[in-house]
Amino acid sequence: MNHKRKSLFILIVVSLFLTGCWNQTEPERLLYVHGLGIDYKDGEFHVYVQIIDFASTAKLSQPAHSRAQSEVGHGTGKTMDEAIFKLYNSVDRRVYWGHLSYIVFSENALDGGAVNSVMDSFIRYRDTRYEVQLYGTNDSVKNVLLTTPIINTAITLSKLGDPRSSYVQNSFIHPTTMRTMIIGLDEPGHDMTIPYVTIKENWESVEQKSQVADLAGFGILTPKEFKGFITHDKARGLQWMSNKSKRIEVSLKSGENEKNRQSLIINGVKTKVKPKVQGSEVTFAIDVSFDIVVASVQGKTTYGKLIKEVEDQVEKEIRETYDEGLKLNADVYRLSEYLYRKDVKSWKRLQKEGKVELSEESIDSINVHVRRVKSGRKSLTENYGP
Repeated sequence: MNHKRKSLFILIVVSLFLTGCWNQTEPERLLYVHGLGIDYKDGEFHVYVQIIDFASTAKLSQPAHSRAQSEVGHGTGKTMDEAIFKLYNSVDRRVYWGHLSYIVFSENALDGGAVNSVMDSFIRYRDTRYEVQLYGTNDSVKNVLLTTPIINTAITLSKLGDPRSSYVQNSFIHPTTMRTMIIGLDEPGHDMTIPYVTIKENWESVEQKSQVADLAGFGILTPKEFKGFITHDKARGLQWMSNKSKRIEVSLKSGENEKNRQSLIINGVKTKVKPKVQGSEVTFAIDVSFDIVVASVQGKTTYGKLIKEVEDQVEKEIRETYDEGLKLNADVYRLSEYLYRKDVKSWKRLQKEGKVELSEESIDSINVHVRRVKSGRKSLTENYGP
């Protein structure tokens, strides 16, 4: 009997310590941050925090239509943290930052050096991840955060939060994460690119037009300053200088007739950059190769002409983006880093603050080579002739 009483007493005592996690907050009682916008005006940070409703995004393809997927709050302060803590005064529950997926910086914030201070704050905070996507914009930061995916897709699958999905289909601007930005700014040749995002209204339903996020170019950042944006067609050269590019579309015009056009899909881009040092001068030879898939043909052309035109077009785009970078005093292709990797002794002798001096003549040659052409269902002779 005493043994049974003793066992019952032990069971009661142990159960007192198993009644629950008193210091933990239940997940459904937290507010989850998905996006963050940073602006800088009149000496103050303007912080926009996008809170998402996971109950509305539970069904990834068809979230609940009766509830908003997100709301955006606004706070101001002399520092980002001060602005966020002021925003806390108007929230109902504890805010969790572990699901932060992207940060959008206004041009004013980029000019004010906000990227370094924001990254420094978040790498000190254990809940946030290094794989947060970074963007710059000239549009309203708040309005960028208020954009929604088309057909009411879950906001967690938006282009801003998950850019890699669409990048595989159209490799225009490669995503930049906090991790790659930190590494890139710490490497020689300190110019780093940050995707440039705008708001477009090129999608609409029966009820209304949709405001969506559109990747339209890139900005140039250094550890000390923001140099500016390169946008739209002038930014196309960057995609040819990356071995990470998966799929690129090129549209060609043959002759003077606007109806003679060919649309090509480019796969398997391989780029090599070889520095050449002669005394106090350094030049770079660029070799780009890829495969072509013929998507559509309007009018007549020849096999040889098609190859020549696409090679000329790619060379033109590489040079145009490079020249736009020179206008901003930027090394858009990080050519200085190629010299650092290949010939560190020459780099040490020629570099200044991690970069070598560049000019229009610094690119000695651009050799573009089409490895293979696939014409689809029809043979090349049917489409182009010999």
